[in-house]
Amino acid sequence: MSAREQQPPAAEQEFPNAAEAEQEARAVVHSLQAAGHEAYWAGGCVRDRLLGRRPVDYDVATSAVPEEVMRLFPRYSAVGAQFGVVLVHPPSKRDVAVATFRTEGAYADGRHPGQVAYARAAREDVTRRDFTINGLLYDPERERVLDYVGGQADLERRLVRAIGDPAARFGEDRLRLLRAVRFAARFGFEIETETWKAIRENAAQVTECSPERIRDEIIKMLTEGRARRAFELLEASGLLAAVLPEAQRMKGVEQPPQFHPEGDVWTHTLLMLAELPAGASPTLAMGVLLHDAGKPATFRRAPDRIRFDQHAAVGARIAAGVSERLRLPNAQKEQIEALVENHLRFIDAPRMKPSTLKRFLRQPQFDEHLELHRLDCKMSHGDLSTYEFIRGKLAELAPEELRPPRLVSGADLIELGYAPGPLFKEILAGVEEEQLEGRLGERQQAIEWVKKSWPK
Repeated sequence: MSAREQQPPAAEQEFPNAAEAEQEARAVVHSLQAAGHEAYWAGGCVRDRLLGRRPVDYDVATSAVPEEVMRLFPRYSAVGAQFGVVLVHPPSKRDVAVATFRTEGAYADGRHPGQVAYARAAREDVTRRDFTINGLLYDPERERVLDYVGGQADLERRLVRAIGDPAARFGEDRLRLLRAVRFAARFGFEIETETWKAIRENAAQVTECSPERIRDEIIKMLTEGRARRAFELLEASGLLAAVLPEAQRMKGVEQPPQFHPEGDVWTHTLLMLAELPAGASPTLAMGVLLHDAGKPATFRRAPDRIRFDQHAAVGARIAAGVSERLRLPNAQKEQIEALVENHLRFIDAPRMKPSTLKRFLRQPQFDEHLELHRLDCKMSHGDLSTYEFIRGKLAELAPEELRPPRLVSGADLIELGYAPGPLFKEILAGVEEEQLEGRLGERQQAIEWVKKSWPK
């Protein structure tokens, strides 16, 4: 994997300086070639150009060794110099990863080569890469593609094919098992027969990758706009059972047809994943994936229908466990857990008393809760009346009605003669409850209410 691809994904539409980045990547190649070195664009940027997409990142492969690269470009980071990679920092702030042609020894840990040796020719460098569509080189000075692995033909065939022996490529870096699926989903490609066979045979080995690397691939699959296809491939390949057994367990779990005519829990989840646009937030995407994770464990056939008692609470605990295992940031973990735990509360929203409804609506990132609810309804019974009710309430309520200014403070309570302690919290919460219910609106009115409700 290139140094660039280890960084967080960026949606193409979020990067407005693509043309500038291209010019600077051209300048990097020009400088290297002018100094007497071979240099080409490599990997994903070449693939994307041939697919008619404007690249947002550029990697360069060169015969120059890191020391020569660092002498040529005064602004750089030598973060991967031990592997022959230098990050050049152009003015656009979109780094160009410059990698020396290299060959690699055996991968002892399923990720890092035991030794890296610089190669004499570009052809040797290309054959160590993962897939043919990522093994293309482009010379922007002469405007020509260098294809030593049949990548152009596979782009035309819309195939993801490992370079050389698929089992060997996956043995070198287990993450390539997931990357094959992601590329196939992202571009709408098929996976070549022998490559697919090797994925299925080696799927269980993907857990040799670090949780962070697995997490990054899963998040990319969920947020690149082809989530359903990605997860269908994950399930069919056996990778889903290895990296997300909580999702695998959804397959075949029946649902009451009067509420879920679309089918089992897995089918329902796939339909929702299909609605996630490119650039969806990781927390919403994970919330969609795991919102019904509690159903397999809570499934029961009651006399009237299939039921999933407390599945939201059970699912929230499962979601928290998944987030922890994948080492998601705490803020994301908390939001995903909240999305799963609260997704059924919308059922009661039209009957909530005003204070309860207002507290529900002022949850952090409530827009994600509402979107999860919309997708949940749309891809099951199709009734969006509660969704429209909530939208109406959000339009109707002013911000100060959801979060009213405090009418009484702790200092006010001391002045009224109340001793500081746990009672303060109870009183202040009581005042806010009355405000949210619309029964208190002025400070003096609130003070009189406190004196009456908590006589000394």
